[in-house]
Order: sequence, then C-alpha cells, then structure tokens
Amino acid sequence: MIQVRRSDERGHANHGWLKSHHTFSFADYHDPEHMGFRALRVINEDHVAGGAGFGMHPHRDMEIVTYVISGALRHQDSMGNSAVMKAGDVQRISAGTGIRHSEYNFSPVDPVHLLQIWIIPDRRGVTPRYGELPASGRVAGAGPTLLVSPDGADGSLAIHSDARLHLVKPAAGEGSTVSLPPGRHGWVQVAVGRIQVNGVELGQGDGAAVSDETVLRIQAVEASEVLVFDLA
Repeated sequence: MIQVRRSDERGHANHGWLKSHHTFSFADYHDPEHMGFRALRVINEDHVAGGAGFGMHPHRDMEIVTYVISGALRHQDSMGNSAVMKAGDVQRISAGTGIRHSEYNFSPVDPVHLLQIWIIPDRRGVTPRYGELPASGRVAGAGPTLLVSPDGADGSLAIHSDARLHLVKPAAGEGSTVSLPPGRHGWVQVAVGRIQVNGVELGQGDGAAVSDETVLRIQAVEASEVLVFDLA
C-alpha cells in the first residue's frame, strides 16, 4: 500500500529569508492527519536566502538529519563542531541531553536548498554526537547508498533509532530497488526529479508512506535524488 503526500499539499511558511515546506506538522503548521510517520517526525524542505540562516537554538532527544540538495550550508554547534556542507552532503546530530547549533547559508548571495529531517530516538538522555557523510565518491546510477542506520553499517551515520535512510540517484530512464523486510514500513521522499515507485508517479517534493510492500522499485522519469526510509 502506497499513500502519496503531494508537494502542494504540504504546509508552507514564507519568512522572506526562508521558504519552507512541511511534510508533517511543524511550528505554526498543524495538521492532525500529518503528525509524522512511524519514527519519522519532520521532513522540512527549506530554501534559505544568501547570508541568512538559523541562529543558535537548542534541541534535545531527537535524531536530526540534514541533506543538502544545492548550495552550501555552514554549521556550528555547542560541541565545538564547525563545517561547511555542500550539495549531497549529509549531517547527523544526535541531540540527546541537549545541544545548541546554528545553520547558515555559506554564500552571501546564492540560496541553499536542503531537507531537514527529525527521527524520534528509541532512548532519551544519550550523550550528544555529531557526524557528516560527504557526497564525494557517490555515483549517480550506482544503486542505493545507506546514509543512516542504527549500527553505522557500510560507513553510514549511526542513530539511536530503528530506522535506515537510503539515497537513490537514478539517471533518467534508469531504475533501482530497495528491499523492505517483512513487517517494516517505508517513506519515499523525492528531493530532485521525477520517479515512479511501484508504478506510482512522484514528483519533486512529493512523498509517500509505504506499508505491506517488500520491494520498492524506483524508476526515474528524469534524473532524480530520492530518500528512502526503512522504518519499524
């Protein structure tokens, strides 16, 4: 079963410097029908203007994953980490007992486009930690890449949750598959492009909740970047 969440059905906020679309309820956008899916609590698609960003603010007891679609994002946090993330880079923050961080557009002129994802942890009060996964070496059409997992398998970023995140980057006309073990659920989020997943067409910004499917067959209508979540 695949239930589609269309891009234009999402919540939207325009703050001038920030244009954001909310797949699930977030901040001033509240929809009791879309409070999250399994352990997946937030998928925000953000466009941040040049020189602008999110000043230092706190988080706790949440697994926060950021995927940069285009542009560059400067990160700083209370653990002493500082980084500039570029297109295709992935960042993980396990907020645990509490962290403060800021995320700013590294460019004074060009926008940065990103997805910020919150995953509910399976335990509270863990020691905060930070990690990055660079895009270098990731080849379009090479099949699914594991970005996030509970155990850091295959060089992925480890999180405190029974959730896995795969990136699929098929070229136009190409296909790829992601298996879901029996009893698991999936979420498919199209960051870039247009695809069909098990025959259902999804465009940029569209998402889909998946249950009772053991294989996700992804066929690219055009060159795409797709995030696929494997959830308990």
